[in-house]
Amino acid sequence: MARSDLTRLTGNAGGPNCDDDDCPNVYRDETDGGIVVQGDQCKAFQPSPGEALVKIPEHVLREAVHALGW
Repeated sequence: MARSDLTRLTGNAGGPNCDDDDCPNVYRDETDGGIVVQGDQCKAFQPSPGEALVKIPEHVLREAVHALGW
């Protein structure tokens, strides 16, 4: 997957990465419809190799759901 395959659902859509206090973000991978989440690293437990935990505020998820029309 390339960055160009991602549609930004939250923050300043189409804007630069994480400026103007618009992070974290949720993206949709247009190649397979998957959801990509960018957020602060969470260290609650060690995930499996190749995985990561991120923490994002509820309002960011709500914004993403609204953008998708769910």
